[in-house]
Amino acid sequence: MTDALNRLRALIRDIPNFPKPGILFRDITPLLADPSGLALAVELMANPFRGKNIDLVVGAESRGFIFGTAVACCLSAGFVVVRKPGKLPHQRVSMSYDLEYGKDTLEMHADAIVKGQRVVVVDDLLATGGTMKACCDLVRTLGGTLVGAAVLIELNGLKGRDKLPDVPVIQSVIEY
Repeated sequence: MTDALNRLRALIRDIPNFPKPGILFRDITPLLADPSGLALAVELMANPFRGKNIDLVVGAESRGFIFGTAVACCLSAGFVVVRKPGKLPHQRVSMSYDLEYGKDTLEMHADAIVKGQRVVVVDDLLATGGTMKACCDLVRTLGGTLVGAAVLIELNGLKGRDKLPDVPVIQSVIEY
């Protein structure tokens, strides 16, 4: 497994001082462009949920769409989009969450999840945990059963996992 993780790490490019000075950005675009790297990343994200009767995978825009749809295919599940306000055309439910300097809001169609459906939330990155928590809260608001969450990258120093104490499984493929 270490060789596989090292291969994935090698496909993630570090960009210092982006988007602002002092930030080390983890650029996943080389991994997305590598067919075997992308396939491996998706498999590792999906594996903890195989055989768990997952009905839906939820992913927040935009990179959550990339990994979420792929994980949904692996699990033979449907996919639900979570978007920024004003992007969904039908009746919506909203969840606001705190950012480092302010608030943000995410929305999901109000009929996207039927009560009792088994759901996994997927994103590319777990940093401070705000986006993931908002997605999990939306799932629960609609009556979904949150089975867990999966991310490609977790930034441990930002302690995002601490905002998710009630998420049964959090699969992070690569940790920094």
